[in-house]
Amino acid sequence: MDTRLRKHSIAELFEPLTDLATESERLFPAHLEFTDPRGSTTSIPRFLFTGPGERSTFLRVGIFAGIHGDEVSGIHAAVELLRRLHENPDPVTGYELFVYPVCNPWGFSQNTRWLKSGADMNREFWRGSNEVEVLMLEGQLLRLTFDGIIALHTDDTSHGLYGFAKGHQLTRHVLEPALESASRFLPRNFDRSIDNFQANQGIIEQGYPGILGAPPTQSPQPFEIVFETPHQTPADLQTAAHIAAITAILENYRSLISHAQNI
Repeated sequence: MDTRLRKHSIAELFEPLTDLATESERLFPAHLEFTDPRGSTTSIPRFLFTGPGERSTFLRVGIFAGIHGDEVSGIHAAVELLRRLHENPDPVTGYELFVYPVCNPWGFSQNTRWLKSGADMNREFWRGSNEVEVLMLEGQLLRLTFDGIIALHTDDTSHGLYGFAKGHQLTRHVLEPALESASRFLPRNFDRSIDNFQANQGIIEQGYPGILGAPPTQSPQPFEIVFETPHQTPADLQTAAHIAAITAILENYRSLISHAQNI
């Protein structure tokens, strides 16, 4: 059977994390739900993980995966990251993570890129969308004012890793070591043009309108990274590359912020 046609179960995906949360002082399920006037409920999974450190100075980062429901390596990376952090939280000292492993639950359950309406979720943000999932996540982005936003994707046209850098002026300096770290698992894309954008060493500083990101009015701007793995590579290596990238992003951003505060 073509694995691209397989449907997925959200309940099975999150059962291990739900079990871990019952014994954890740092991992908390806090799923989002919306019920329309007709009684139809839309749910988006969300987990909160608090690292060691003084909470009053925590950096708040949102990690978003499964925006396209058929890009499953980022979804599994988000779940595996939380499992590893439960065992050893030290890599996220000083952080409060809000992790949204499946932003497009219907798309994930049907193993399709699209929302149930047929829209591409990653072209709908901050454009007056009526899509419920988009409105729910826009509400999160408005209320939580993240210091950083990481979106995990896979690209079926790229032969290697690359990323989009937006927002805070430090973003490129955080994405570069993330690509370097992830390249232990998969090759990096050094093409001068990637996904129809000019690229430099696998980094793109433009982007499509409507992608998930911080509110246009947020100030100061957070760092915003879209990290892309090549879809036609082994899924386990994609997952490992995503986790390596996230870990490097958090480590380097924390270091750069600490350095800037001491100047």
